[in-house]
Amino acid sequence: MTPAAAPHAPGAADLLGAALHEETVRHFTTKTGHERGHVEHQVRECLRYLYLVSLHPDRLGGLFLPVEQEIDEIWHFLILQTREYRDLCEERLPGRRFVHHRSIAYGDYQDGGELPRGRERSAEEALRWIPLYTAAFGPFDRDALPHWTIVAFLNGQLGMGLAEISALAPSAPPA
Repeated sequence: MTPAAAPHAPGAADLLGAALHEETVRHFTTKTGHERGHVEHQVRECLRYLYLVSLHPDRLGGLFLPVEQEIDEIWHFLILQTREYRDLCEERLPGRRFVHHRSIAYGDYQDGGELPRGRERSAEEALRWIPLYTAAFGPFDRDALPHWTIVAFLNGQLGMGLAEISALAPSAPPA
């Protein structure tokens, strides 16, 4: 077992299937110009996001989107593969039901923007993801760090290390 993945949580290629995983990585490598490894990590984190939403709909449904905009764009791409996306949601994600998407302008969540639910509530909602993520996938690693906005903020702005972030308890106060 590696520190970045718990044995019970399937990987991105297992969840998507080899063909759709390759198509998604190839599409975003071409579209963004990012290196393949970077895009593979983005796809992995998108699938981890969906996995958590599916596993904890009562705790995470409708919350602040805690991932970078490029992860959301990968989710949009997957939704457009309607048959495969339905199969992913209903057959391979743990909740076994369709994960709906509701768009909110990403700019509303960026620094300096006005958060629709208030800064404190949005921070609390973002922090709620951390213990759920680490329970399912193990501690955050350097490859996950840039894709989760709250983790990147805690690391870059507050100087917290990945081990410290990964150890945050569910009742952690907002930063």
